[in-house]
Parts: sequence; structure tokens; C-alpha cells
Amino acid sequence: MVQNVFPDEKLLQKFNIDFRWLVPNWVGIREVEGENAYRDMWGIKWVYMLNAFSLSDSPLKEAGMSELGHFPWPDPHNPEMFSGLREQARQWHENTEYVIVGDSIKGGLLTKALQIRGYEGFFADLAENLPFAEALLDKLLSFYKEAWTRYLKEVGEYVRVVYFTDDVGAQNAMLISPATFRSVIKPRLKELIDHIKGQADVKFMYHTDGSVVPVIEDFIEMGVDILNPIQTSAMGMDTYAMKETYGNRICFHGAIDVQQMLPFSTVEEVRYDVAKRIYDLGRGGGFFLSTCHDIGEDVSPENIIALFESAQEYGQYPLAMEGILKPEDLNPEPASLVQDAPTTKKARRPRRG
Repeated sequence: MVQNVFPDEKLLQKFNIDFRWLVPNWVGIREVEGENAYRDMWGIKWVYMLNAFSLSDSPLKEAGMSELGHFPWPDPHNPEMFSGLREQARQWHENTEYVIVGDSIKGGLLTKALQIRGYEGFFADLAENLPFAEALLDKLLSFYKEAWTRYLKEVGEYVRVVYFTDDVGAQNAMLISPATFRSVIKPRLKELIDHIKGQADVKFMYHTDGSVVPVIEDFIEMGVDILNPIQTSAMGMDTYAMKETYGNRICFHGAIDVQQMLPFSTVEEVRYDVAKRIYDLGRGGGFFLSTCHDIGEDVSPENIIALFESAQEYGQYPLAMEGILKPEDLNPEPASLVQDAPTTKKARRPRRG
């Protein structure tokens, strides 16, 4: 599901957060259905339950090639999406030293295809109806290229990083096989990355939850500069080994777990985990510390404060973790990253209560 959280500016300043996200008004383009539901600009229905909006109806779930060709795609040049972005970006650029991140249309290639077709339907397409799956992905690719062109025409001179969200990983493995990713998703995603970098001098940050070690090498080949969110609770996402294997070719963003560590740890355990992730991924640079997902209502204020205060304390170069980390975390046994694994269903984030 796609959820956007906009923290209060006072909190961002309080905790010395140095990223500012420039988000188009895609959320505002929707048709409300009752008190707890709406259809977004793609025609996808979302219903509010369990403190979040969840997918309820997919507009192309019964479609064939003919219906796909006549589907009313959103307008990638809709001025409502981009209103006010240039002025906000200019103000940040001229008056602050924040890293301005271009956070454009949500959904990605695989994720949006799953939402608009339905998860069962699109997974079946990949296995039994590949021409339809590829035609749908090509439609999405065309939309994203146009939307990013329009977006970067507005703010490309101010944005330093662009952020593209997708999910190809699940809790214990990938949502699709590495082979399917390489043959179906990778070429289209590389085309999009090349297109975006041709529009502006930007770095490309790619978001995918889950266990994605088997395709990190592919991300690098596609031109991904920053990988987010490094879901440390997912299988195989060993932060020390990832840095050792890929750290001289890609940057990392995230790594602070919100499934178990942040909600259920003591303040001292939070501080230790922050120090460990900074040491694992920050040696030699190339790491932006952040949570792996939104901070939920199950996280205490004390743990939130511990997270950001310890980040400031331990995240100063040169890193000095002797006496802070245990010897086995300073010099862990070499770990081999699993390069291929079966696919699995994506796990839900556990909640208290």
C-alpha cells in the first residue's frame, strides 16, 4: 500500500533532518467514495482499515488487451500535480542547505502493475500471459517517463536526488524470481533511470522493501545510486556484509527497523542498534541513516528521541565505535549474501493490540 506521512517542520528541525521531500499533489487527485474509501487517479480503490489505506479494487482485474488499450490513463502533465513545487524548491535551494529530494508519482512499475491489475492477476500474467504483462508495464513506463519529464522541467535545477518507489522484495525472499526481474522489470527500469538522468543532473534513489540481495548487483547495473530502505528485518539483509560487498558502488538509505527493533526495544537497545547500523553501513561514507518505514503509533517517544539523538552522537566522522559496540560487531565473521532465493508473499507489518 502507498502511505504518505508529512512530518511537522519543527520536528524535522529539532532532530536535524537534512532531507526535504518535494512531493507532487498526486494524493489530491482522487474520487472520494463514502467516509472511508476513495479511488485514486488510476481508478484503484482504497479503503481505510487498521490505521492504513488498503487496496480494495483493481480497475484492470478483468481486462484483456482491448480494455488495456482503451483504459483512461492519468494525465502525466496534469498541472494540479505540480502546482507550487517550483517555488518551494527554490526557497529551500536559496535559503537552506537541505538535500532536496524529488519524490514523484508513487507506485513504481511492478507495484503499480500489481495494484492496477490485482496481485493474483498480474502474478498469473507473468507466468501465463506475458504479452499482457509487458504491455501493461510499457504503458506504465510511458506514463512515468512523461511525468518525470514534466516534474523535472519544473524543479530539475534544484533537486539533487530523485526517489522512485517500487517493491520487488518480501519478508523472506523476492516477490518475483530474480530471473523474472531481470527479463521483465530490469530493462524497463533501466530505461526509466536513463531517461530521468537525461533530464537533470540527479542521483537516483530506488525504494524497495524486503529481501532483495539477489538483485542488488542488477540495481547497480541499472544506474541506481542509492538503495532504500535496507529492511534489516527481512531475510538476508545483513548490513555489514552488504557494505563489504557493494559499498564502493552504491549508497544505502534506511536500515533502522520499525517492525521489531524500534517499537519493542529499550532506549539503550535503540542506541546500540543505531551505532551498529552507522558502523556497518557508514564506514567510508555512503550511508543515509533513516527508518525503514514510517514510525508507527507503537513506537514510544523515548525511543524516537533515542534514535535521533544517538544518530547525531555516533554519526560523526571519523567513526569511533570502540567501547560502544561489542567486539563481535566491530569485527564480525564474514557472511556470504544469498544471491538467489524462492519468492514469497509479502508480510504485513506487525502491530500491537
